[in-house]
Amino acid sequence: MGALTVVLALLAALCNASASVLQRRAAAEESDSRAGARHAVRWLTRVLQRPHWLAGFGLLILSTVFQAWALAVGSLSVVQPLLASELLFTLVVGSMVFHRRPDPRTWFAFVSLGVGLALFLTAASPSVGLGTASDSSWLMAGSVVLAAVVALVLASRPTRGALRAALLGLAAAMSFAMTAALIKEVVGRRDQGWAGVFAHWSLWGTAVVGLLSFVLLQAAFRAGSLTASQPALTLGDAITSVALGWALFAEHIGLGVRLVPEIIGIVLIGAGSLGLSGAPSVHATWDTLPHSTPDSDPGQRHQPT
Repeated sequence: MGALTVVLALLAALCNASASVLQRRAAAEESDSRAGARHAVRWLTRVLQRPHWLAGFGLLILSTVFQAWALAVGSLSVVQPLLASELLFTLVVGSMVFHRRPDPRTWFAFVSLGVGLALFLTAASPSVGLGTASDSSWLMAGSVVLAAVVALVLASRPTRGALRAALLGLAAAMSFAMTAALIKEVVGRRDQGWAGVFAHWSLWGTAVVGLLSFVLLQAAFRAGSLTASQPALTLGDAITSVALGWALFAEHIGLGVRLVPEIIGIVLIGAGSLGLSGAPSVHATWDTLPHSTPDSDPGQRHQPT
């Protein structure tokens, strides 16, 4: 695990966390709990004009640059899981943006998630693997991820609040993991020159899957609290990326005696998830504006506090 890979992945995590907080702030400024595609489109149109959302979008672009650079020098199974640090960055940045400190239980849950994933990755020590994958491998992996994303979106439809945000966050996470895998495929073909990169389907696949990830991410922000969606986003991305790294790029993780710390890491991840599900911050108003309520007039423009 090279130092440059770690630094670039951490910078990507910081930018991504800041983008999530700022875009969630924009979503809170345009509160609208009414259902229906027409209301969702109107809500999204207003949110896209918010300064906080635009600033977050700029940070997402910067995060993508750092991520692509990291994937060029490291493996998918290392880079994406390192983005778990985004959890802690989210709490720090979110506390400053919303002027509210999460309760100790939420901090403990987030730290447990981060430490558990870090322990798992350190013990697993994923290999670098191949730079590109075969079309048949992409077809199989893409079909599995697409089916899972569709199932999660359908499962989220009858739900509300934290559960809906978590389900949509997980769907977005799997889409972002697939986007990262496609970016790695594009970067792996850079030795073919720009003509070869633009001629290959992976570049255009990245654009399509990236757009889908963006839409699912905004849906997760609209559905509920950041403390509900962010763990699903970050951990779902990490776990899916490890699976895609193995399936597409022949990246392997350590087994044998390393299973013990890997299992401990997984247990910590589970404990953090359970703790977070019952934490007051998930059901309270940590990442909402003081004057925002679920029944606020969707046409009213709230001014930032």
